[in-house]
Amino acid sequence: MMPWTGQLPVTFVRFIGLVDLAGGLGILLPALTRIKPRLTVLAALGCVVLQILAIAFHASRGEFMALPLNFVLLPLSAFVLWGRSKRVPISPRV
Repeated sequence: MMPWTGQLPVTFVRFIGLVDLAGGLGILLPALTRIKPRLTVLAALGCVVLQILAIAFHASRGEFMALPLNFVLLPLSAFVLWGRSKRVPISPRV
């Protein structure tokens, strides 16, 4: 389904997978546990940057079928970034 995974080094593909996993956990866990909730904002920022880079990467390779997922994840990450930094910040546990 993703031809780029077979054309790039396995280490790079695993690194991208770990970055995605860390971003998802970074958005969820600090907000749920209220331990260092500012990390949610930083993780969302990282996910926004990751999606912008993914869009550029797939567009440069002509993989336009992969772009709809990135165009969904980008505004979702930006929404979490905006919401947790400006609109409804989470207060840390006391």
